[in-house]
Amino acid sequence: QVQLVESGGDLVQPGGSLRLSCAASGFLFAAYSMAWYRQAPGKQREWVASISRHDNADYLDSVRGRFTISRENARDTLYLQMNTLKPEDTAVYYCNRPTSAINWGQGTQVTVSS
Repeated sequence: QVQLVESGGDLVQPGGSLRLSCAASGFLFAAYSMAWYRQAPGKQREWVASISRHDNADYLDSVRGRFTISRENARDTLYLQMNTLKPEDTAVYYCNRPTSAINWGQGTQVTVSS
């Protein structure tokens, strides 16, 4: 069964850090580029970061320098290290394949608030 399961979200104070994980199953993870997306309340889902099969990464301008996307193909897992978090980073975070997307997971809630 093709599946994506996100985890690691939490309530964190501004300036704090979190590491999100995305466990993939049912497909050859190493063969695909992967990406993180987020959806804030009342807003459309937006792309946050991507990583290619060869570990080339790209970022939304507002997170570049604060977030780092990485992957561990041996564990079929995608990560997002988020540092210097801001209230505007509050959202539900999802992972997926940027091309040939599959069913979205349940996401993981990140709340940045004092």
